[in-house]
Amino acid sequence: MTVKQAVVNNQVGLYARPATFFIQKANEFKSSIWMEKDERRVNAKSLLGVLSLGVVQGTEITLIADGVDEAEAIDSLVALLAEGLNQ
Repeated sequence: MTVKQAVVNNQVGLYARPATFFIQKANEFKSSIWMEKDERRVNAKSLLGVLSLGVVQGTEITLIADGVDEAEAIDSLVALLAEGLNQ
């Protein structure tokens, strides 16, 4: 299991389009991936789950992955959040 903290730098947080980009990236990996905010954990591959956290700019979240490509998944998602999801 790999766990890392990340700060969401996207101007609008993880809403609609940015959340979709994040989820598409998460779905590229075989590992199970979760996102935690304020002790609430959701499936990071689920749009409804990610949106339900109400993540805004500057929010620190915890990403957790478990599986064959967990380290690569976490590193890739942390980098994506740091870049601000500017796609």
